[in-house]
Amino acid sequence: MKTTMKRMVIFASGSGTNAENIIRYFREREGVRVKRVYTPNPLAGVIARCERLGVPCTVFSREAWKSGEITRLLLAENPDLIILAGFMWLVPAEIIAAFPGRIVNIHPALLPKYGGKGMYGDHVHKAVSEAGETETGITIHYVNERYDEGQIVFQERISINPHEDPAIIAAKVHELEYRWYPAVIEKIVLPDHRSL
Repeated sequence: MKTTMKRMVIFASGSGTNAENIIRYFREREGVRVKRVYTPNPLAGVIARCERLGVPCTVFSREAWKSGEITRLLLAENPDLIILAGFMWLVPAEIIAAFPGRIVNIHPALLPKYGGKGMYGDHVHKAVSEAGETETGITIHYVNERYDEGQIVFQERISINPHEDPAIIAAKVHELEYRWYPAVIEKIVLPDHRSL
């Protein structure tokens, strides 16, 4: 019996390294594909990555985000999973309501520490360094109406030196992101397919 192909879309705002990693990962897997990438940034590096990978990329405005236009596009596509990969905007309540339990995000710290509005990317790593933490990591979580407060799906920790350079912390965290985000996504969309 033929299984139904699982469809995923990615939202990304920047260079798109996580998006590319996820797209490449699922090209090697049966039963699931990234069908489209959305970005609000017409200068985002993810656009060129999508062109190279042959994945459609839709650039959208803040007005389209707030007016419900993106919600309508998503409802038409009906993805099995919406993936935030370096996407900075708060997701509207109507999108969350339309796709309950089908939106995931990755955060570059161990939530609930270092989460919330304005805590993304290098801001997080700088805060972790300044606090003298001896560990950090990643948190993959479902998305709700508040920044970084959705149900946690997965965390992975890594040791760091107190007050370690934020750039070194970032490099260590990126390695965790590339290793774990696609695998956790796979477990969500194909729960019987493999274990972590």
